[in-house]
Amino acid sequence: MRPAPTGPGATRLTGLLASLRDELVEIRRDIHAHPELARTEERTSRVVADRLRLAGLEPRLLPGSGVLCDIGPVGTRRIGLRADIDALPLNDTCGLPWSSTNRGVAHACGHDVHTTVVLGAGLALAELAAAGELTTGVRLIFQPAEEVQPGGSLDVIAQGGLDGVARIFGVHCDPKVDVGQVGTRIGPITSASDEVQVTVTGPGGHTSRPHLTGDVVFALGQVITQVPAILGRRLDPRSGVNLTWGAVQAGTAHNAIPSTGTVKGTLRCLDVRAWQKASEVFHSAVEQVLAPLGVEVEVVHHRGVPPVENDERSTGLLEAAARDMLGAESVLLTEQSLGGEDFAWYLTKVPGAMARLGTRTPGGPTYDIHQGDLRVDERAIEAGALLLARTAVLAGG
Repeated sequence: MRPAPTGPGATRLTGLLASLRDELVEIRRDIHAHPELARTEERTSRVVADRLRLAGLEPRLLPGSGVLCDIGPVGTRRIGLRADIDALPLNDTCGLPWSSTNRGVAHACGHDVHTTVVLGAGLALAELAAAGELTTGVRLIFQPAEEVQPGGSLDVIAQGGLDGVARIFGVHCDPKVDVGQVGTRIGPITSASDEVQVTVTGPGGHTSRPHLTGDVVFALGQVITQVPAILGRRLDPRSGVNLTWGAVQAGTAHNAIPSTGTVKGTLRCLDVRAWQKASEVFHSAVEQVLAPLGVEVEVVHHRGVPPVENDERSTGLLEAAARDMLGAESVLLTEQSLGGEDFAWYLTKVPGAMARLGTRTPGGPTYDIHQGDLRVDERAIEAGALLLARTAVLAGG
């Protein structure tokens, strides 16, 4: 059982969200059954907007997809609560009655939970506002396209989604943490995530005469092995830089040296200052490794997202809200992740923090995100809504 809430107004929020509990679960299941890929989330946007209108609010549909909705007093700096609403191009294998009806598309990262958490928090805060109990305005941000780089958060920012917002908060499902618990950390909790590609070309030839060729395969091997090591020496090791290759293509025959080949990978970093420097270092390292080999090289570096760096005060507000609503032992120190999360772009504009929301049933199996069999304990919806609603109240106090 969840501990009794503490702090002024906490009991009121608990009652409001208890009354919404079953409805929020049904909305989450409906969204889960109808997942939509990045920048196609029109149905999801309508579901969210329709429920907000039913509560007497005035949501604004963004061009294409996404929703913004302001709650409470006008003329004040607002607290932002963000949810991402897109799904992944995966088959849903959870085996539940509300599994995906869209073949090859699944909410395998928990964005259906994030959406319902922010919706629930917003509905509860709307009740407080109607009773004159919300002193600072709140903006709900239902953001498209988190799963593509550089991310739909940039679209939201360009459309004025952060105008008037003083601080922003969000949650991300963590299936390794029990429901009712929240993981927090000051500083970076996710990594910068960039896509890199190196294409090498040179005169091909027979493997019996490598000295007459530009030996593309050998050159790629040098890039694969040496460049990650060089980055580890030219960037601060405390930055958590990590270059990992995911694909390599070159040649089709065992006795022929091809004339072109490509290696692709991801470059990740936990420190925004090292991330800003990494592109220059990466290009330089590739060119220096290949300089003696008589080949031509093309380097492509697609900047993705910066690290999510949690502000100290914002993290403290999340932790205080968790203890108020979920109990004194509900807060855990979360591990850093080398995964990318475009919530980071908001934090380049305003302070804020993201918490990891426990979704594992205590004693139950541990699932992983970005896997089609992901299952969540749906009690996490109410827990997350309580967390964000209370955080908004505390941040505005």
